[in-house]
Amino acid sequence: MQTQIAAGRVFDFSHAVGRSAASGTGFRHPVALAMAIGSEANAAYVISRGFEMIPNVHWSRTTVGCRVSKIIPGNASGEEELVTEFSKYGEVPGQIIWPAGIAVDSQNTVYVTDEWLNRISVFDSEGNFLRMWGETGAGEGEFDGPSGILIDHNDDIYLSDTRNHRIQKVTKDGAHIGTFGEMGSDDGQMDSPWGIAADSEGYIYVSDHMNHRAQKFTADGSFVASFGSEGTGRGELGRPSGIAVDRDGDIYVCDWSNNRIQVFASDGRFITSLLGDAAELSYWAKMTVEANPDAVRRRREVKDLRVEWSLNMPTDLVFDPVENRLIIADSQRQRIQIYKKVNDYTVPSRTI
Repeated sequence: MQTQIAAGRVFDFSHAVGRSAASGTGFRHPVALAMAIGSEANAAYVISRGFEMIPNVHWSRTTVGCRVSKIIPGNASGEEELVTEFSKYGEVPGQIIWPAGIAVDSQNTVYVTDEWLNRISVFDSEGNFLRMWGETGAGEGEFDGPSGILIDHNDDIYLSDTRNHRIQKVTKDGAHIGTFGEMGSDDGQMDSPWGIAADSEGYIYVSDHMNHRAQKFTADGSFVASFGSEGTGRGELGRPSGIAVDRDGDIYVCDWSNNRIQVFASDGRFITSLLGDAAELSYWAKMTVEANPDAVRRRREVKDLRVEWSLNMPTDLVFDPVENRLIIADSQRQRIQIYKKVNDYTVPSRTI
């Protein structure tokens, strides 16, 4: 376990949860995350957007992809559990082609955005398809590349309408409530907004992907603040994607092209970066490796495995308020990485 201390915050790396071809469970390019709530608050939903080859009934190979996994992340490696998987690649109701965001309402109903089909598909907590809504266009209640999705305390929905460069607010049935944002780089303008989150006071945070920044708005879309700028240094961002806010007001941004998570205070001050600390293979990944003697031997030949510890294009993240932890979709490494935020950490005494 790696402990990172910065500006009074303490982050303990917990464990990774990743793919296992041997067990038939896991993820393929996970791109979006959401936490269940209430009685199911120990569960998380993970969208996989990659493709894989599986045998079909004629024993040839066919390419499939896109699904939602409902998992129990557990508190340590080996405790994770796959609950169910649902949806699949396709255009018919209940199927998805290019899923980009996921959120859960107060009834544990699951909403999945599809930036190819320009619609939102709705499922119950077990993955049964309920309904869908959304049409292609630039009008009210129409979408062009919907990605990030946020459900507020009233079960109203905010959507990043990415290629329309705006945020739309709709009811849970898709009826238009309001819109804010337009193409541009000035305050309140956007260029391909992606991730979206809210804090405990109702402020809305948006990852302004192609402007390399995050912006803060009131619930009705009035501009409040902007933080981050293009670059690779402290507090700088490269095409940010997912965004989350914890109950202390700290803001977490997937610094997508810089392969890290940037952490900011509620006033936009840079706090620290999380680079990934998965020094051990996930439990599911170990199952895959141990089932293949050649894989075991090849790993022994690698002189330095530290490169696989790190994040690679983290795409989304969610803060789990029950366990006080950050869960990151490590998209190119087929896993999630989990950090516990420790509020009662005691610095060990130093002896000479």
